[in-house]
Amino acid sequence: MVILEKIKSTEKTVRMIELNNVIVFEVDRTVKKNEIAKEVEELFEVKVASVKTMTRKNKKLAYVRLTKDFVAADLAAKLGVL
Repeated sequence: MVILEKIKSTEKTVRMIELNNVIVFEVDRTVKKNEIAKEVEELFEVKVASVKTMTRKNKKLAYVRLTKDFVAADLAAKLGVL
């Protein structure tokens, strides 16, 4: 099952990457926070500090905060967001 559908790239999410070490993904509505964290850690070889989710307009957004050892801007650059 594919949990992460796409990465959000807006002005607000880029600011969150730079200031808060948070990357925002659009995810399947049925997945749990621990499944999202596990998927991000396995795919991108990073450690997740926390996951917050928000359902809006029939879409679920996952706000994934990385630990201080990993820089979200580096991951975003690798994914082509920055």
